[in-house]
Amino acid sequence: MAKNLVIVESPTKAKTISKYLGRSYKVMASKGHLRDLPKSRMGIDIENDYEPEYITIRGKGPVIQEIKKEAKKADHIYLASDPDREGEAIAYHLAYILGLDPNDDIRVSYNEVTKDAVKEALKHPRTVNQQLVDAQQARRVLDRLVGYNLSPILWKKVKRGLSAGRVQSVTLKMIIDRENEIKAFKPEEYWTIDGKFKKGRQQFEANALQFKGQKLDLKNEAQTKQVIDALDSDEFTVSKVEANERRRYPQKPFTTSSLQQEASKHLHFRTGKTMMIAQQLYEGIKIKSGASQGLITYMRTDSTRISAGASKQAADVIREQYGDSYLGTPKQVKGKQGAQDAHEAIRPTDPSKLPKDIEQYLTKDQFKLYSLIWSRFIASQMAPAIFDTVKADIEQNQVVFRANGSKIKFDGFLKVYSYSKDKDNLLPELAVGDIVKSVQIDPKQHFTNPPARYTEASLIKTLEEQGVGRPSTYSPTVETLLKRYYVKLEARRFEPTELGMIVNDLISEYFPEIVDPKFTAEMENQLDKIELTDVKWQSVIDKYYQPFAKEVQKAEDNIEKVEIKDEPAGFNCDVCGHPMVIKVGRYGKFYACSNFPECRNTKPFVKEIGVTCPKCGKGQVVERKSKKNRLFYGCDRYPDCDFISWDKPVGRNCPKCAHFLVEKKKRGSKQVVCPNGDYEEAVQRGDE
Repeated sequence: MAKNLVIVESPTKAKTISKYLGRSYKVMASKGHLRDLPKSRMGIDIENDYEPEYITIRGKGPVIQEIKKEAKKADHIYLASDPDREGEAIAYHLAYILGLDPNDDIRVSYNEVTKDAVKEALKHPRTVNQQLVDAQQARRVLDRLVGYNLSPILWKKVKRGLSAGRVQSVTLKMIIDRENEIKAFKPEEYWTIDGKFKKGRQQFEANALQFKGQKLDLKNEAQTKQVIDALDSDEFTVSKVEANERRRYPQKPFTTSSLQQEASKHLHFRTGKTMMIAQQLYEGIKIKSGASQGLITYMRTDSTRISAGASKQAADVIREQYGDSYLGTPKQVKGKQGAQDAHEAIRPTDPSKLPKDIEQYLTKDQFKLYSLIWSRFIASQMAPAIFDTVKADIEQNQVVFRANGSKIKFDGFLKVYSYSKDKDNLLPELAVGDIVKSVQIDPKQHFTNPPARYTEASLIKTLEEQGVGRPSTYSPTVETLLKRYYVKLEARRFEPTELGMIVNDLISEYFPEIVDPKFTAEMENQLDKIELTDVKWQSVIDKYYQPFAKEVQKAEDNIEKVEIKDEPAGFNCDVCGHPMVIKVGRYGKFYACSNFPECRNTKPFVKEIGVTCPKCGKGQVVERKSKKNRLFYGCDRYPDCDFISWDKPVGRNCPKCAHFLVEKKKRGSKQVVCPNGDYEEAVQRGDE
């Protein structure tokens, strides 16, 4: 009979760990939190020092009963939830439910789900860390106080189903501020002069740099023509050559935030998907016929620190796979303030498990993410890449062009981290006094571009730089904004909706500190101090809540009801004949009968693109959204016509095979292509 009970959060992790331990251990899963604040009310006694009212989460009764039953049989109980604030809080609530003293040695934590790490952790149980518990509790209480005060105001003044939150509202304002910057942007004209030159048979490119000793800053065609007119032949003289050696050092291993950013950029993973797959790799994957193994360390971390043992393992892999010359001397990393530095960076638990060797045991997405984590970690322990660089100035009549060349002399960490785009750019052998000939001098007109809308990667990077929220909050924050239809994703970039702008305007006017990134970042620092010092969490909450409560009362008294007017749809209801209108729901716009509630007829909102269906020739092609909110194109006669396309049809057929042509983004610009791959044409600037 098992004498020891180990309780973890996840059934997958429980299954993995149970195979590491002998028959004297019983491993069970709490399946996440067991106690939380009630959903139906605030659940915080503000007058009694912000005392939270915890209740058993609905549906968790059977799980608790089963754990209690096994706990009565056990001689020792170990609480082995995740090694962070959230995990510590789960352990604290488990101790309460089971009647355990949190000051006893009942808590075990480990950074990776491997046999050695788990067994070593069980040898060194500790007490529940109350400071970590208080840090989690303070965040939970503060978010409840903010959300449960702001959301009802939005329900009364705008519409039901809306929400606001401490991090959510700041993030929404950042997206809207960027949109306003784009709308207010006025493009400015500027010109460049590019040149193609040759020495012997080898051609190379250079850009105009100076004219009459002044750095070029061409604002119009007249200024550009003045420079071009100064050139009177195709012969240029090499006036300066500089050869140097440049080193490029590898990036640090992944934190939660940098993993989310790189997975978004290189793998096109949403943050939620990245964290879900990382959780799978952390909890355990069955390799060959053996027990499941955790393939990466804990994936919620702010630290880039690497243990000496892991660094040695990486060095062994680098020597074996690439040779001694590729081994680097990584600097020791100091944990930043507020980082959960009990953890290491995200890394493979066993670097000798090369991605290609275990690919057959992983799903396609697991393999992609494991490869990204493995290569980033191994690269971080490797030697820098070395480039030979050449900078040459070529001159005629005081017009100076500059050519830059580079060649990878030693690839170093780039041999592993292939997500870089470094390529050789070779120049011919050039020496001062050499004569080179121009092949083409090409003046080009440009206009400055507005700032780009945020992608998930750039939004996360900005949130982290400004200290808003913490990496574990980024994914749920983004999902909430999309779920409430405050923002939408268009071409993988965030665009605010009308509803989002209305909500942001209200909160910005009456709760300016809530949407102030600096204020929110300082609040995060205060919350971190609860974990790092002996400051009382109630005092941090009280300092924030008292002025906030006055703002809530003022807002309730002064905000007028906001009426979101329905747009006319332009056609009548096919059930009762009344005009149809366009309404905004939680999933976006839809058509509804204006005779509601007498008539409840609704239709999905579709947008015609002005193209006749290439399949049936009768219907119109319209924009639609998949269940995963991905844009596609279909016939408005569905289900009579089942035409669909992920790419936008352009209303013309391929001149080679007669297949319908589509618009596709390739090599950074829009192009019209044939899906069969036989035809391609660029989209003209005026057509975009």
